[in-house]
Amino acid sequence: MNFNYTQFITNPFVLIFLSVISGLIIGRIKIKNFKLGNSGGLFTGLFIGWVVYKKYILPYEHTENVPLYVKKILLNGMIPRELFLFTLICFIASVGLLASKDIGKVIKKYGLKFVLLGFIITFTGAATCYIMSRFGGDTNIYAIAGTYVGALTSSPGLAAALESVSSFGKETEAMVGLGYAVGYIPGVSVVIFAMRIFPMIFNIDIEKEKEFFKQIMKNDEEQSISEYNRFDVLSFILVCLVGFLIGQIEVYMGNTIGYFSLGSTGGVLISALILGHIGEIGFMNFRMSPKTLGAIRELTLSIFLAIVGLRYGYSTITSIKGEGVYLLIIALTCANVSILIGFAIGRYLFKINWIMLAGVLCGGMTSTPGLGAAIDSVNSDDVAAGYAATYPFALFGMIIFILFLLRLSV
Repeated sequence: MNFNYTQFITNPFVLIFLSVISGLIIGRIKIKNFKLGNSGGLFTGLFIGWVVYKKYILPYEHTENVPLYVKKILLNGMIPRELFLFTLICFIASVGLLASKDIGKVIKKYGLKFVLLGFIITFTGAATCYIMSRFGGDTNIYAIAGTYVGALTSSPGLAAALESVSSFGKETEAMVGLGYAVGYIPGVSVVIFAMRIFPMIFNIDIEKEKEFFKQIMKNDEEQSISEYNRFDVLSFILVCLVGFLIGQIEVYMGNTIGYFSLGSTGGVLISALILGHIGEIGFMNFRMSPKTLGAIRELTLSIFLAIVGLRYGYSTITSIKGEGVYLLIIALTCANVSILIGFAIGRYLFKINWIMLAGVLCGGMTSTPGLGAAIDSVNSDDVAAGYAATYPFALFGMIIFILFLLRLSV
């Protein structure tokens, strides 16, 4: 019996499985109201990617007798990009389809308030990072872009940034990954802290807010779940295909921006939201089982984050030096300014009830861990409605603003 340990441990699927499993285990560790959840795979992937590359790949970088497995990794990275894109597309499609059923009701009841807040919060974060980049001297703009999506805890935003800079090489992608890894924890922490401290600072009576929210919603008709009790594989694949096609369309935005496209990330999101809202076209049903879509979302998100960590583990960890401190400051500033602006506009201008606004802020910051903290802090699952309604618009805004940030800064 012959077993090649080196080829086994450097196999892309083995690396993914190890990163996801260890990441989910670490993600379950709870310190008060904070836990990494699915995002644990990003950090275990970073560590595993760094260890494997340093031990099994780096010694062969400048030698002539290079094993076949090393050649593949040097050519394609620790994990092939095609596998990265596949998991990304499935993740985005599931998120968009899950959120699509709420769009019509939200726009009808709340008008453009949630839509505007989704864009305002993400725009504020991008503007804050851009301004701080002007004071950062030689701070790498790609790392700052990664810090932006990290501070707003956006995995799809990270994907859009990586896709946007992919033509510039692996080192550029690695800097985006570095910024995301540095910015993520501060971003999550700020949202979780805000869910606890805002009611105290701004004298919000949670029990009164809950009672008022019940009065607002008591006359709403409940959506029948019978429309969402099946899963159509053909429809899901069509959403992905149509979205990928939309993402390839380029629109000229002037000399400053040049040609602009949503890429596969934004295209699939738009496709999922539109087709999911339409519901049925002929024999195809785009209103699918939430449980099935939720399972796809959780699985693909875990794999996607693990792949990101594995692809950029070595470059990211070896790049954390003095610049990482400034990126940390940018992340904290970006997250704080974004959520404060969102709260001020949502509470005092739009007059949104705190139960709903707590979810809106988490959705605007695209923070699932923050949503968990919000539910726990108000002891109600109702905040998830605001999150689901705002999240897709924030996701879309994040994708647009990260592309503009990159274009305006190079």
